[in-house]
Amino acid sequence: MKGYSNFIDYVRIFCASGNGGKGSMHLRREKYIAKGGPDGGNGGRGGHIILRGNNQFWTLIHLKYRKHIKAEDGGDGSGQLRTGAEGKDIYLDVPLGTVAKDGETGEVLFEIVENGEEKILAKGGRGGLGNDFFKTATNQTPRFAQPGEPGVEGWFVLELKVLADVGLVGFPNAGKSTLLSVVSASKPKIADYAFTTLEPNLGIVNYYDDKSFVIADIPGIIEGAHEGKGIGLRFLRHIERNSMLLFMVPADSKDINEEYKVLLNELKQYNPELLDKQRVLAITKSDMIDEELRKEIQKHLPRKVPHIFICSLTGEGIPKLKDLLWNTLNS
Repeated sequence: MKGYSNFIDYVRIFCASGNGGKGSMHLRREKYIAKGGPDGGNGGRGGHIILRGNNQFWTLIHLKYRKHIKAEDGGDGSGQLRTGAEGKDIYLDVPLGTVAKDGETGEVLFEIVENGEEKILAKGGRGGLGNDFFKTATNQTPRFAQPGEPGVEGWFVLELKVLADVGLVGFPNAGKSTLLSVVSASKPKIADYAFTTLEPNLGIVNYYDDKSFVIADIPGIIEGAHEGKGIGLRFLRHIERNSMLLFMVPADSKDINEEYKVLLNELKQYNPELLDKQRVLAITKSDMIDEELRKEIQKHLPRKVPHIFICSLTGEGIPKLKDLLWNTLNS
């Protein structure tokens, strides 16, 4: 199917946790015991709906068509102080970096960031208390019990923010996908036109002595991305998760420093905290310029940001870039 993608980073689902079971109103009735006291058991808890982090998952596609999710109700209590069975919990495995929000208010409920981490999205209702619980010195045969609490139901939004060490930031066609294919085993779609990358591509970069780090090639910024233009906000969401940012500007740009400032401004408009991240500037496609032009370009580059000239096609500067990224990440 044309335009179909396995990368889904946003789903809206309706969840209903289980209702709590009813407490039992029961009086003990046995042979030779004329007036047995209360022995009604408590109702069982309703099933929770739980999100669980799974580092084998990279997308939310498995939840895209699972719109309504209902957990089991708790069982009712019964005589002889028998507690009702707990409703079965439903576990939804999600990628690390998944943010759960209230579907109506947009309030962030929690984030899943560790493998195996579990958090309740919709809590099951408590079971009602049986009449045995209400027995007192003055009321030794209470003839009432509690109903179970209703479960929680409503719409929830799950958003995925890609977890990576280095995020690639640049206008469309800055050479991000090409770099990723050179430094890692990732095979992103590459072509010479804007918006080739419509979804984040993750690549694991092998460094020396079995060390490695993760790079995310994220859809290119265009001016106004923070206003939702282009692929805008959907892509900026992923940059929030990166430890550091690698800005990429082609060597044939009219003004490299100005292009860098525009990229920086887009991030600032979206979330000023992004500017607190470590930054490195790579001037890509540097096989197009000679040494004299490089020296001229260097005079106008931002002074406080480490920079490097690279060419993914010839391999120029790639080993040094890996060193620079590794040392910056671990500084």
